[in-house]
Amino acid sequence: MSYQVLARKWRPKTFENLIGQEHVVRALTHALTDQRLHHAYLFTGTRGVGKTTLARILAKSFNCETGITATPCGVCSACTEIDSGRFVDLLEVDAATNTKVDEMRQLLENAVYAPTRGRFKVYVIDEVHMLSNSAFNAMLKTLEEPPEHVKFILATTDPQKIPVTVLSRCLQFNLKQMTPQLIAGHLRHILSVEAISAEPGALNLLARSAAGSMRDALSLLDQAIAHGAGKVEEAQVRDMLGTVDLDYLFSILDALLAGDAAGMLQVGEDMAARSLSFDAALQELAGLLTRLQIAQLAPQAVADGLPERARVLEMASRLDPEFVQLAYQIAVHGRKELSLAPDDQAGFVMTLLRLHTFRPAMPGDDGRKRPPVSATRANTAQAPARQPSPKNVPLAKVAEPEPPTANVAPEAAFAEPVSGLEAGPAGDDWHAILDKLKLGGMARELGQHCQLRRIEETRVILCLSPTHRHLQMKPAQDKLQEALSEYFARPLQLSIELDEVVGDTPAATAQRRRSEQQDRAVAAVEQDDFVRGVIDLFDATLIESSIKPV
Repeated sequence: MSYQVLARKWRPKTFENLIGQEHVVRALTHALTDQRLHHAYLFTGTRGVGKTTLARILAKSFNCETGITATPCGVCSACTEIDSGRFVDLLEVDAATNTKVDEMRQLLENAVYAPTRGRFKVYVIDEVHMLSNSAFNAMLKTLEEPPEHVKFILATTDPQKIPVTVLSRCLQFNLKQMTPQLIAGHLRHILSVEAISAEPGALNLLARSAAGSMRDALSLLDQAIAHGAGKVEEAQVRDMLGTVDLDYLFSILDALLAGDAAGMLQVGEDMAARSLSFDAALQELAGLLTRLQIAQLAPQAVADGLPERARVLEMASRLDPEFVQLAYQIAVHGRKELSLAPDDQAGFVMTLLRLHTFRPAMPGDDGRKRPPVSATRANTAQAPARQPSPKNVPLAKVAEPEPPTANVAPEAAFAEPVSGLEAGPAGDDWHAILDKLKLGGMARELGQHCQLRRIEETRVILCLSPTHRHLQMKPAQDKLQEALSEYFARPLQLSIELDEVVGDTPAATAQRRRSEQQDRAVAAVEQDDFVRGVIDLFDATLIESSIKPV
């Protein structure tokens, strides 16, 4: 017996077996059960989502010998002939090859004759948008008022090309693309029935490559089984698809965070040695950055079954959300520009270097992005009367403080400043200073996680815990430096040192206050006589997360 491909062998034959189109199945089932039959149906959606399959199931529902039903028996002569493509009253027409008006007229002329075997004569017109305007006009009258024994089922991947005069005469159902999780689950079920071993990672790769099409997924699964000699393994599927192992992408991000441009380029060399697609690599990188942003802003939306869930959450905690947005744009635009690059590898390398160039400022960075200290001093010496604005103050630590004057003891130049000498009314209380700064967004977030080390004549030195190093984005530091210069009424340079913070930062203090308020609110509710009575009477449980302090 010849082999039957999985896409045909596992084509659903009933509404119950159809995957991922519950909204369409529900509407059709109710209509068939209540005998509310329309004369024309239009199924729209991308390839491989079940348009033709639905049309055949609906044809069986119309012509099953047990009666018009949402659950055709599948064993009567009408059902079996429809499944095998031999039912004389089911006419499947490919509009892509029958586009002319004469062909449509000939087809419709036969519609007036009664069905030979079935209850209804069913016309299934696939890719109906390919018909010419004349062919559409020829079918309008018949489509609006067909004989009682005729049903039209139209299918298309591009409903925008169908005239509105045709759309208005049909019940339209839009079939959705299927999620990778749904596809992977169905593939897992098929392989368990077929007694074929498979690795979960391999099925996830096939599901993502199918791009929402179950038929594409089954075709790829057939190819993977042949490629793996009866086994579906992740490594072999990656080789077959030419997809990029996530290890490469995580290595790129690790090197990016470490400021290791050479390490990023080495990953690109390793990928080139395996002849991996750089276009696919940037596509996968954009997808990974999307999952990282979701993990940062909506962690509850990260699926528990995601294979790389732990790595995504860990990496998300190390990257700044604003930079993830920028990195996503760089990856997407880098992919668009591959065709303009000298070659794909060069375009990929430039994208990696662009990521490195625009990454957040990290400790240990060299001064190539900043003006040299000697040049800054020279400019100051040439124009002593001109005070630089806060925006022009370079973002860097000062290598050496200016030599003290003869009237000041050397140790006084490095001593902790006295709050009374500061221009700000809050003295050296960082919590009070931060409250008076006009900051928002990432700049305020950076300030809230810092602790004040000291305030000198020309600079402010803050301490930031290494766990929050991702907050050290240059735009945030620039805004914080500008706000400090404005507050103290003199140009100041901002230096941030990575070190363990001793004591509470403003963020920690705010968190502690919120926790104390929440504890007081919960205690107040628990001690309420009415609440205690309800708990005792109904054996209820108090949901503390639903209690909000006022």
